Amino acid sequence: MNTEWWRGAIIYQVYPRSFQDSNGDGTGDLGGITSRLDYIASLGVDAIWISPFFKSPMRDFGYDVSDYRAVDPIFGNNADFTDLLAAAHERGLKVIVDMVLAHTSDKHPWFQESCLSRSNPKSDWYVWADANPDGTPPTNWISVFGGSAWQWDARRRQYYLHHYLRSQPNLNWHNQNVVGAMFGEVRFWLDAGVDGLRLDAITTLAHDAQLRNNPALNSDRNDTLSLPGANNPFNWQRMIYTRDLPPTLELLGQLRSVVNQYDNRYTIGEVADVDMIAVTAKYTRKGDHLHSCYNFELMHQPLTAPSLIEIIQRTEAALGAGWITWAMSNHDNVRAVTRAMQKPELRGDDRGLAKLLLAALLAFRGGACVYEGEELGLAEAEIAFEDLEDPWGIEFWPDFKGRDGCRTPMPWSAHQLNGGFSSAKPWLPVPAEHLAVAVDEQEKDPNSVLQTFRRLVHWRKRYESLVKGDLALVQTVESVLGFERRWDKQRILCVFNFSNREVVQQLLEPWDSLDGHGYSSGTMSGGKVILSPFGVWFGVRVQH
Repeated sequence: MNTEWWRGAIIYQVYPRSFQDSNGDGTGDLGGITSRLDYIASLGVDAIWISPFFKSPMRDFGYDVSDYRAVDPIFGNNADFTDLLAAAHERGLKVIVDMVLAHTSDKHPWFQESCLSRSNPKSDWYVWADANPDGTPPTNWISVFGGSAWQWDARRRQYYLHHYLRSQPNLNWHNQNVVGAMFGEVRFWLDAGVDGLRLDAITTLAHDAQLRNNPALNSDRNDTLSLPGANNPFNWQRMIYTRDLPPTLELLGQLRSVVNQYDNRYTIGEVADVDMIAVTAKYTRKGDHLHSCYNFELMHQPLTAPSLIEIIQRTEAALGAGWITWAMSNHDNVRAVTRAMQKPELRGDDRGLAKLLLAALLAFRGGACVYEGEELGLAEAEIAFEDLEDPWGIEFWPDFKGRDGCRTPMPWSAHQLNGGFSSAKPWLPVPAEHLAVAVDEQEKDPNSVLQTFRRLVHWRKRYESLVKGDLALVQTVESVLGFERRWDKQRILCVFNFSNREVVQQLLEPWDSLDGHGYSSGTMSGGKVILSPFGVWFGVRVQH
């Protein structure tokens, strides 16, 4: 058995509310995922990551957990998950569940008890603090969703900490009883047979016990207001007392010791709101914390050749023996094709652009996470205000429209009701423009984004260089990203044209063209590669 199956693995993210509805209530569920496992397996991916399906009031769509050990009724029941897990394993798919360790729902029994008094057995299981003498919150910490990260509770006459919604109180990981209880929740799912844990918002695990104020990100408020995301004051602080504190690394080491008691299991941490590359390296490079980290670097920067080169340079300089899992899209960010097309040089052929982005993602050193619909080249959906479900979007509309645009249901069939997702009105509308690129339509076209992605995934597995080899950037013209992947004596050159015009890239040494990957948009001639718009080319050399 490959005890490092995760190294270079391709993970398919399933957002269960939006994948497939099996019981006709308009919301996707575990039975729906099970019914579509043949499709997922056909992609050639190694694992599926399922966003939270635990019991929850759904204020933040499952990231507010009220019972870690129970499947929420909207998704089915625990037996449905057992069936899903068995069916996935029968198809050679690993299953990763999304563990939200830093906070719970305010409906969790632990929090309900903690609120009762300052002396009950769980009084210190959450982060409580007295008000300042003038009644204001104890620190200046800001919630991701806007406003103070502190909420007043009249029963205890204290504030509690919430880094996200006020209905998501932060656990006090300085309390060893909390550590033991949460590791028990982790063990429950490891005992159930899951292959991995995706750890949500892991940098928020520990808080500053001295409750010190965060400093301003920039002392010049005019400069702060010009920053991306400046409509949310959360982005105005340097979060040195609320993110990535020293106890977090120690706790991750303890968690790794728990996970290591099980064969062949995997942990991947979500890293955001920090220096993402440096923290990814710190959490993974020693091999005794997390196996891998998944960060938002590719979701927060332009998808252009110069930007990607800069990200790769910083990653390679910092990562060392660590391991990263790259992602261009997820359930929290605008879809990759739409973000990329913000640059004029990447407009004109959205299908060609989608293929280019997927090829680059699967060629980087590390693992790759592909969000449902990304293999179809889905663009961000426009959701009317009256159809919004995301509290973040409702709060900051219209400057920020929230995350619903990337969470719309999967379009399975161009001509079935609701794209084949549900027989009832879906929880979010199915965009008409997505029906034209539905799965059944793309299955008919050998050159579709879906079919190209399938070929690429299966082809990639043939080359150790692409799965787990080293990476070295090569000199390229302005709009071209180029690098070598190296393993043993095999070298593979990967060249990507991030522009909507033909580009010629000179080769400094002879290479043999590689085929079988499904891309025919680059040709070699006279020591040069001629790349068509959004073109991709792979070459190989074997040292003897």
